[in-house]
Amino acid sequence: MNMTRTTQTGAEHRQVERSDSPNAEVEVKTRASIDEDRAFTTSIGTRIANIVGVVLPFVGVAAAVFLLWGWALSWVHLAILGGMYLVTGLGITVGYHRFFTHKSFDTPRPIAFMLGVFGSMAVQGSVLQWAAVHRSHHQHSDDHGDPHSPHASRGNWAGVLGVLRGFWHSHAGWIFRKNSPGLGRYVRDLRKDRMIRVVNTLFPVWVLLGLLIPAALGGLLTMTWSGALLGFVWGGLVRVFLVHHVTWSVNSVCHIWGTRPYKSHDESRNNALFGILALGEGWHNNHHAFPTSARHGLAWWQFDLSYVVIRTMGVLGLARNIRVPATERMVAKRRA
Repeated sequence: MNMTRTTQTGAEHRQVERSDSPNAEVEVKTRASIDEDRAFTTSIGTRIANIVGVVLPFVGVAAAVFLLWGWALSWVHLAILGGMYLVTGLGITVGYHRFFTHKSFDTPRPIAFMLGVFGSMAVQGSVLQWAAVHRSHHQHSDDHGDPHSPHASRGNWAGVLGVLRGFWHSHAGWIFRKNSPGLGRYVRDLRKDRMIRVVNTLFPVWVLLGLLIPAALGGLLTMTWSGALLGFVWGGLVRVFLVHHVTWSVNSVCHIWGTRPYKSHDESRNNALFGILALGEGWHNNHHAFPTSARHGLAWWQFDLSYVVIRTMGVLGLARNIRVPATERMVAKRRA
């Protein structure tokens, strides 16, 4: 998309140079702006398709829960699934994202270590890799260089096919591509910390631990081998599936569908559904407007479980220097 923009800009300059009319430049730029807006606009049908593509897998999991209840799923395994989802999900949102990547609060080193371990259990890459990719995303958001933009990745594909290509790339396709060269420069500060390097190096260990814990809990709580197997399936594999797709949906859905109350120089959007499922991360336009804020749900009705956890940590003396945007900054960035 950046190449397309550059070409359009060059055409604008050429047309302006050829015209003697003082209003020609304004007219050309207005047309270019309209074309650019259309490129980022999706139809209602496409939005519905996006929603279906994200929600359908969850419907499938819900159906599996219903069909398997009583012989391959019980309250024990559902509780293990929910508990592991919260622990590893918060490991990503509070740990990987708000603490390590954006440094939106401070915490004692033992807590930082635990946050790194819990985030690693989500199986989304090591802490240094995750932080580097996310920081590069912010620097190039929805432009050339963004590792998972649903807009910049459309290439020459137009219409619905272009939207679908961008959606797939931003949701999961980018994972199968090589990292951009020089990605390590985004985390030079984190690499200086020995504790973070240890957590990063032992990433495979934490992944294995994240699969063994639910299996052990299932076995101990039911005192059966089948209980251990089902603990592994529901609290391990199914939980990883759910956390993955919820996190990926912030990259894809939350750059396509939702509201944009704040100026952010990209297409980030607030999406209430993923504001809940992603533990506060779905208030994505808020986050891109104020990246270092520990609070993403800035309105009273925007529930942000991750921020509730951070505030609770603060009350318990486990978090300090919790950063939130001042009211005047929020007012200044709000769209008219």
